[in-house]
Amino acid sequence: MTEQDAIKMLQDKATELNRLPKKSDFLPVEVSRIKAKLGPWNRALEKADLKEISVLYLQKRERIKNKREQKKTK
Repeated sequence: MTEQDAIKMLQDKATELNRLPKKSDFLPVEVSRIKAKLGPWNRALEKADLKEISVLYLQKRERIKNKREQKKTK
């Protein structure tokens, strides 16, 4: 399986289900292959252009950055 094959599997499943595919929508061996080619599940969805980077993730990153900066100023 190539990276493009993994992306196609995710995109085809999203089209079939009309939603973001979940790991439970695939056989365990398919999930393993997809993750081996594309990385963690959320990153795999991003690489398949199915999901943008989560706003919550970006907000969390910003909070962590702010906490670090506050500790430096103390």
